[in-house]
Amino acid sequence: MVVRKEDDTAKVHLSEVSSIVLQTEQVYLSAYLLAELAKSKISLVVSDEKCNPVGQYLPLYGAHNTSKRIVEQLDWGEPIKKRVWQRVVREKIRQQARFLEERDYPEARILFSAISEVRSGDTTNREAQAARVYFEALFGSGFNRNADIPLNAALNYGYAILLSMVNREIVSRGYLTQCGICHRNEYNQFNLACDLMEPFRPAVDKLVVDFFVGEFDLETKRVLADLANKGMAYKGGTYRFASVVSLYVQDCLNALNKRIAVDDIEPFEIL
Repeated sequence: MVVRKEDDTAKVHLSEVSSIVLQTEQVYLSAYLLAELAKSKISLVVSDEKCNPVGQYLPLYGAHNTSKRIVEQLDWGEPIKKRVWQRVVREKIRQQARFLEERDYPEARILFSAISEVRSGDTTNREAQAARVYFEALFGSGFNRNADIPLNAALNYGYAILLSMVNREIVSRGYLTQCGICHRNEYNQFNLACDLMEPFRPAVDKLVVDFFVGEFDLETKRVLADLANKGMAYKGGTYRFASVVSLYVQDCLNALNKRIAVDDIEPFEIL
């Protein structure tokens, strides 16, 4: 990939890229580059006039056996989907609890105790209850995730970057992003990605807490756009965030296809 500016030209080999985020509308791309990005399964995220992600370019055929993968996906039964969702929610709450504990919030104890209370399919909605405690601890009792404020804009920006990463992993393996295991909104094209991204949200929250200073500025966007390169502890080593997302998504898909036990989905630690 050749990037030309007014005063500079840079070349980046596509093997070194997993995703690209365009934070300006003043970019022209060649059809040749778009084709090569699709062949290399590289996600391209485009932003609007406010530099907020609004779209994603993904390959039509992420795997040579896409048709087989889709048949597998449509055969996932409700019991296994509920068990995997239970595992995902427990991991999300654990990550939230660890973050609160790391920052000495007493509410961490509430979240740690909620982990074992998550039932198959999260029928008692522990995810939402934990989220309410978590966000109020971080941002105050009056915080509302639906409010039109810069803080939410920063969170949503980071979540959009995260969503694009999970979409890429799902599509590259030949599955449909539309068919989720819990999210089933008919207007959402990314239901499965919205499911599997949940445990990684606290990584975005941590960046926002550490770098947001009251205004959603370009520096905050730059930090969030570089989410894929953040460090993660996984299987006794340190890996790039994007690599752990890839391995976690694969574990979840293997569990849904009953190739591994749900309890064998590997945990990770956000650094």
